[in-house]
Amino acid sequence: MDDSITHILGIDGPIAERLEGYEPRGEQVEMACAVDRAMESGAHLFVEAGTGVGKSFAYLVPAIVRAMRSGKKVVVATNTIALQEQLVKKDIPILLDALAEGKRLSEEEGERDGLEAHPTRGREDDGLEAHPTEEGEGKRECKAVLVKGRGNYMSIRRLRLASERRNKLFVDGASRRSLDVIEEWAYGTEDGTLSSLPSVERMAVWNSVQSDSTNCMGRKCPHHGDCFYQAARKEMEDADLLICNHALFFSDMALRMQGDGGGSGGKGFLPSYDHVVLDEAHAVEDAAADHFGVSLTEGRVGFLLRQLYQESTQRGYLAQLALVTGDIEPVDKAILLVREAQRASDAFFDSLNRKLVSGGLVNGRVRSAGVVENVLSPAMNDVCLRLKRLKDDVTNDADRFELNAFAVRAKEISDQAETLIEQTAEKCVYWIETSGQPGRGGVRVTIACSPTEVAPLLKEHLFGGEASVVLTSATLTTREVGEDETPEHAETAFAHCLSRLGGEGASVLQLGSPFDYGSQVEVFVDASVPTPRRGAVSASGESFEEAIASRVHDHVVATDGGAFVLFTSFRLLYQTADVLRRPLEAMGYRVWVQGKDGPRTQMLDEFREHDRGVLFGASSFWQGVDVRGDRLRNVIITRLPFEPPDRPIVEARNELIRERGGDPFRDDSLPRAVIRFKQGFGRLIRSSTDSGRVVVLDPRIVTTGYGKAFRNAIPQGVELIRVGAKV
Repeated sequence: MDDSITHILGIDGPIAERLEGYEPRGEQVEMACAVDRAMESGAHLFVEAGTGVGKSFAYLVPAIVRAMRSGKKVVVATNTIALQEQLVKKDIPILLDALAEGKRLSEEEGERDGLEAHPTRGREDDGLEAHPTEEGEGKRECKAVLVKGRGNYMSIRRLRLASERRNKLFVDGASRRSLDVIEEWAYGTEDGTLSSLPSVERMAVWNSVQSDSTNCMGRKCPHHGDCFYQAARKEMEDADLLICNHALFFSDMALRMQGDGGGSGGKGFLPSYDHVVLDEAHAVEDAAADHFGVSLTEGRVGFLLRQLYQESTQRGYLAQLALVTGDIEPVDKAILLVREAQRASDAFFDSLNRKLVSGGLVNGRVRSAGVVENVLSPAMNDVCLRLKRLKDDVTNDADRFELNAFAVRAKEISDQAETLIEQTAEKCVYWIETSGQPGRGGVRVTIACSPTEVAPLLKEHLFGGEASVVLTSATLTTREVGEDETPEHAETAFAHCLSRLGGEGASVLQLGSPFDYGSQVEVFVDASVPTPRRGAVSASGESFEEAIASRVHDHVVATDGGAFVLFTSFRLLYQTADVLRRPLEAMGYRVWVQGKDGPRTQMLDEFREHDRGVLFGASSFWQGVDVRGDRLRNVIITRLPFEPPDRPIVEARNELIRERGGDPFRDDSLPRAVIRFKQGFGRLIRSSTDSGRVVVLDPRIVTTGYGKAFRNAIPQGVELIRVGAKV
């Protein structure tokens, strides 16, 4: 099919005819052909495609053509909402329109040539000739849908129930006003999803009206025919191209793994599919680890118990239940158990916090079972059993389903607390962490575990399945592959991601960017900054923290703003921002600080509107951020992005590597830091007309042997300008 793909993406193809200003890109065609071959043969492929390649078209074209020809179902999963929106609102409609137009024109040409316009015939070179499926039928249309998790959909039945019982369910005016907003929106919404819901004061109210598998009446529901979720489910089943996020994809995989004790035949959320494309694949490992692990937060337990009964206001689901049953004693017993569970929860999380702050746990890691007494599991199990017994005492189906949902959630908390305290999840690292501060909403405690490595799980359940898998990102390798390298040696550039994701044996392809980095970018390395370690000072007595603030100020002024200042820790970020905010604002710069000046999306939108903006950001700004044009002309990397070695998951990975005879720094820490460095560097040039500088304030890039790995990750032709001390 390579010729067809080449034509579709070519200068005379249907996309060029439809899209004004379209220019074919050799790298894009090469990637599309490789994706097509992988899908055709059921193989797996890792593709690093530099910025500007147009990788979304490169995987969407073969996916759509395959759907048109043979009805194959393709899942495309992304890490960010921004890319999902780009695919659903822009790229896919353009391609479907272009390919449909190409089909129409080829049929008209066939008629003019005296050929029968057969529905399964087209020009041989239009890329759309329909190949029969095994059933002997051709397929000429492709249907694409955005797949969202069930909790994104409103349940009409549950909204009406919440409205009827509002005074007992919701304890404050803000919650009841939020319900009013949801009700008003419900009358006009077309899709019934959170994405179209206006802002509400109490987002927690959504939990009382969302669609829930444990609270679904199925065909017994009086609103089954009008159900937003069921309609979306049917659309998904009928679609050829399913767009979702990594979280949903790996949540589905986790469900399939649980369905039959870890095999591949469990029941997932997504329908069966033939091909998978994981875009933004640099985030796959973290997404998979999140969904293959277990996490229990104090806030989650408290929220469930308050939904059931809030002692201070005597409101909640059980309070209103007493009004619709003849005998209040079973409800009173349930309320008593909820109150006891709340006390058990307080004791459980308080003991975890005391263990953490006492110094008994280094870095929060829990190395053995029984770190505290588990008073939470039996208390939540008692609540679960009482709620199940109440199901037999209520007088209507609606309450039976509500009680079932609450019981399932209570049992899940009980089981997860047992797993986390007794450490029954194998090959995992366990830890305790806190957030918040005393007096500001209180300290919030989390106990969690995560697989030390996800590679074995992905090897079996992702790459070991029948679907072909394509992973693509602009940052998958640790170096550039030379033109004269053999395929076997080129694979070493992908060695780290292949091993971390269980993709050994997959084909690999590295495609450089079509941009001219040599003329668009300058890299400044300030070697006068002290080495970033505690207590380090320069010859003049300047500390690392003082030097960072001073150099950031100078480089921001040098480009008159338009700067991202990227940090590896919030401690240094806030320390630097506190020093520089007032002086920069006094000079007329607009300053944003992550965590203090609004949500990430809002800060980005505002940054794009200001010519002299300065944004201080941490991990989430190193990747998935696209600011085109001269609004961003300076990316300042304050420190080489090594992960803290004492993080529990990092520490556990390093221990495992040592056990296997490896070198944790060489085999894991350095490759991860190089890939993250490439991501930060990549924020600057997003189009062929962008230009600017990348500033590295960590002297180790030129003063250490391993600094060469970072320098090798800089695109060829870019000048590296050393300033400050001699090296």
